[in-house]
Amino acid sequence: MMPWGYTVPAVAAVIVVVVLELAVLKTGLFRKAAYWLTMAIVTGFQIPVDGWLTKLSAPIVLYAPEHITGWRFPWHIPVEDFLFGFALVTAVLLLWERARLGEEAR
Repeated sequence: MMPWGYTVPAVAAVIVVVVLELAVLKTGLFRKAAYWLTMAIVTGFQIPVDGWLTKLSAPIVLYAPEHITGWRFPWHIPVEDFLFGFALVTAVLLLWERARLGEEAR
């Protein structure tokens, strides 16, 4: 088994999405205030939901300790969840933005 089997893919997902935007898609999404507002809203909903699912007092979702860093913030949320959340939401928004720009070019 790969040590930190959840951490490594989470970090890789963030890197892939950022490189995809900066080197391939070039939509300019990271320069838009609306994107960062969207990410703040997503994070605002992610914290209570993920916090409830991963709380150490009565977790619904369990993580193998050898596959995560063990860093948790706030309410015992593994930091890897925020990385995957960023990558997932950003990837979807990038694809939507790319499709929108493609439609405008037609």
